[in-house]
Amino acid sequence: MIQTIADALAAQGYDALTPVQEAVTDPSLEDRDLLVSAQTGSGKTVAFGMAIAPTLLGDAPKFGPAGAPLALVIAPTRELAMQVAREFGWLYGPAGAVVTTCVGGMDTRTERRALDRGAHVVVATPGRLCDHIKRGNIDLGDIRAVVLDEADEMLDLGFSEDLEFILTETPQTRRTLMFSATVPQGIAKLAEKYQDNAERVSVVSQDKQHADIEYRALTVHPRDTENAILNILRFYEAKNAIVFCNTRAAVARLTTRLTNRNFSVVALSGELTQSERTNALQALRDGRARVCVATDVAARGIDLPNLELVIHADLPTGSDTLLHRSGRTGRAGRKGVSALIVPPKATGKAKRLLKWAKLDVEWAAPPSAAEVNKADEERLLGDPAWDAPVPEDAAEIVATLAERYSAEQLATAFVSLFRARGSAPEELSDPGQRPEREERDHRAFGPSVWFKVSVGREDGAGPRTLLPMLCRVGDLGRDDLGAIRAMPRHSYVEVAESAVSRLQEALGPDMQAEEGVVLTKLDSKPDFGPQGGRPDRGPKGPRPDRGPKPDRAPRPQEAKAFDPDAAAAPPAKPRAPRDDAPAATQIRKPAPAKGKRDATRPPKSHKTDRTPMKPGAKPKGKAPYGEARTDAATQRTGDGKPKPAWKKDRPEGGKPAEARRKPEGGKPAKSGAKPVWKKSGPDTPKAEGKPKFNRAADTSKRFVPPGKSGKPGKPAARGGNAPPKRKD
Repeated sequence: MIQTIADALAAQGYDALTPVQEAVTDPSLEDRDLLVSAQTGSGKTVAFGMAIAPTLLGDAPKFGPAGAPLALVIAPTRELAMQVAREFGWLYGPAGAVVTTCVGGMDTRTERRALDRGAHVVVATPGRLCDHIKRGNIDLGDIRAVVLDEADEMLDLGFSEDLEFILTETPQTRRTLMFSATVPQGIAKLAEKYQDNAERVSVVSQDKQHADIEYRALTVHPRDTENAILNILRFYEAKNAIVFCNTRAAVARLTTRLTNRNFSVVALSGELTQSERTNALQALRDGRARVCVATDVAARGIDLPNLELVIHADLPTGSDTLLHRSGRTGRAGRKGVSALIVPPKATGKAKRLLKWAKLDVEWAAPPSAAEVNKADEERLLGDPAWDAPVPEDAAEIVATLAERYSAEQLATAFVSLFRARGSAPEELSDPGQRPEREERDHRAFGPSVWFKVSVGREDGAGPRTLLPMLCRVGDLGRDDLGAIRAMPRHSYVEVAESAVSRLQEALGPDMQAEEGVVLTKLDSKPDFGPQGGRPDRGPKGPRPDRGPKPDRAPRPQEAKAFDPDAAAAPPAKPRAPRDDAPAATQIRKPAPAKGKRDATRPPKSHKTDRTPMKPGAKPKGKAPYGEARTDAATQRTGDGKPKPAWKKDRPEGGKPAEARRKPEGGKPAKSGAKPVWKKSGPDTPKAEGKPKFNRAADTSKRFVPPGKSGKPGKPAARGGNAPPKRKD
């Protein structure tokens, strides 16, 4: 081993190497490509740092001046890349290495200036590294080793094309090391394509995963999910804990709930900026925060030395995600606890995940309020402060307290102050208990207190949204809430007087239920103004008896359908003909049923879609000019229909002369007359056949552009009768 690397390990307290570190530092593998599979928390970062050290340094104990990078380390997430850079900082620090990061969310100009100054090792995420390569900001001509950390996760995130692009830009003589918890088919294909006779190194135990982690599956009532998380945090009182959620919205909601319960908590999700995510992790390392609520962005590679508890508020999507989440604790020989919150509906999914992950899990109920209080008593009695000497600067106050108060008073005050440091535990329901449906009398709600809520109907608030929200974040039950009145810009909520203290304690001093939702206690019932509605119609009750309805004789159709005697009766006689109707029109054929064609009628023509006329029949509609279509004796048209009133008393030859004449000026004399644009003068001869109308084929009526001639052979009009010019 290189002496500078050995000195760095000794400075960090490394007495012995982990199995994966011993495997990759075998002298026979110094120049070989490696495909390494090892479980999380096994020291892989230090392992591949030690594995590529001989390739980068050779026989020299220290690096030379920084120039083009000698090694690339590619990680799937920003947090993991920053952590690898920190590990390489102390590992290669005695050797004088310059380590530079290129990750998303950071200023690209700062990274470009750092690359221009020179670096020995570049730790990057795939997307940002591809961007620098395409812009020509980084020179990969001197690369000697490329490390893909958490390669399976990068393929799952869709970075396969980026990885292939990066590997094709590096020299063919490089060493390629792939580290992954599992080796799926995609990793095997990538290794076969871009590695040269790679050595397969596996240090994953097939019998039992995460021997230093205690797995617990806790069955909870659906409405007690967040309360169970509070009790778990209070029961273990871990130095650092991570609560994993599946969505960003769940992270924001749970962070607000824990903050209201006096927990020092930070959030970590993809919607935060890189600086906010870095500050959150640093707060956990420094001890300024104790709980981190995160999405799966923190499930890979994050190493917190004091992390003792992992809580799965939402079940992970797969067994690999479960192992990576839980692997944040129990690292480097330390013990840890991984607790899964399992509602009754998710029991089957939880069992499948645990079976696929090959984990031995203890099924139990979450810690109750009594168990949390008992754990507090044990921590109180076992506190080393009982054996500590009296501080010099506190000797006077200790003597004053011992002289003024009795032992019982001092013990009472000490217990009260001790319990005030943490949140009160929650009373949990039986997971198998079904909620009892009880009919409540809203008129007998009892003594209550009204609260004003800062959101109203314009904000989307109403009884359907305020009721579950207050029950969830306000530590209330459905019976603790009375009337809910939603106004346009605010709302009013009635709370039982016995539940007001619980509500105030759950929301905290700022009385904030959620972001932007603040409650204000009122001194009296608010004035809602005049209550609209219908006037009083008297007491409710059954309608007065109006007597039976009279029997109604059945209709003829109903009689035929339901009365067998009526069906056998002879058919009704036809109606007597009118006196003024001829014999030919007295009896008509019944109309055919809807949807059926009369068989006696000829079929319709496919060209005109009209029924052909029978031989000898007169055409319907308008008669030829000068012919009469009526029979003067019967006053009926040729098709048997009666004549309209306006057609009666017409002389033979069509319309009367008075109706066909136009008054002076060309305006029609009555409704239905020919309009002016169809007027023809007395001297205009009529063409035989169909009258002539304006058609598109008639070129004489087409629009003539200004400045051009009209009809052929006719000059364009000039003067006042010329058409106006168009203005484009």
